[in-house]
Amino acid sequence: MKALRDCAVAVLFGAATLSLPAPVQALSLFDQQKYAAFVADANTGEVLYSRRADMQRFPASITKVMTLYMVFEQLAAGTLKLDDRVVMSRFAAGQRPSKLGLKAGESLTVDQAIRSLATKSANDVSVALAEHIAGSSEEFARRMTLRAKQLGMSNSYFVNPNGLPDSRQVTTARDIFILSQATIRSFPQYYSYYQQQQFVFGNQVLPNHNHLLRTMPGVDGIKTGFTNAAGFTLAASAVRDGRRLIAVVLGGPSRVARDSNVESLLSAGFAVLSARDRGQTVQVADLLAEPGDLNDETLRQLVEQGSGDPPPRRR
Repeated sequence: MKALRDCAVAVLFGAATLSLPAPVQALSLFDQQKYAAFVADANTGEVLYSRRADMQRFPASITKVMTLYMVFEQLAAGTLKLDDRVVMSRFAAGQRPSKLGLKAGESLTVDQAIRSLATKSANDVSVALAEHIAGSSEEFARRMTLRAKQLGMSNSYFVNPNGLPDSRQVTTARDIFILSQATIRSFPQYYSYYQQQQFVFGNQVLPNHNHLLRTMPGVDGIKTGFTNAAGFTLAASAVRDGRRLIAVVLGGPSRVARDSNVESLLSAGFAVLSARDRGQTVQVADLLAEPGDLNDETLRQLVEQGSGDPPPRRR
């Protein structure tokens, strides 16, 4: 079956023109209980792939995409400026790593704060920004949840601005797509913050945690995350031939597995769009080593039952 699928793909796209990462990575995620994924066209919103996309998951540091959305709104409204100083409170300075490490009373500019979130994923700076804008981390999180609902993120709830573990803080792969799409659409003047390879702060050189910025052509954002409860998370956007896709993976078992899966999903998504231009029909799932047309409930039952091979695909 795999050989037939590979042959069909080669015929459809041409072996020399289609280059996808090894599909085995997608298969290895099949039985990961935390795993969820979503791929869609950033411009039209058309869904190209969905797996457990509406099941609530812990967001980890992808939370900071929501935090920065709130910051970008303030900048666009003129109530916040890039050269404003953000002072670290004792509470902010005491946040767990990853952090920039400023002491209570020290400060940095809003511009520096944004860069530290986009690269270092600084938990301490996230709280300092929240306090600067809303007076407290709790009030800022309340505003985050309200704004998320207004954006259509119906399954998301925030209690902190940095994604540190809290059982109440949840989101879904689809909601993170909605947020990522809204960021790109509403704040193109600020989206470039997510593209920076590194951030230099004092004597620190902080590389971006999003490795796909360096390894996959066309990727220009967005944000990674990890906690033990959430697993490895990533929202990534890429442009190819004038088209932009956004892929979201939550609950990856490792950084490498997560990155490889996101790369496979984006590559398959672009391959599908390219095939359409030639009048051919194929689905993203057809290019992955997994069942392509089983719904989420069936997949959940298979995982719970511990079955080895999925039922034959329906035609």
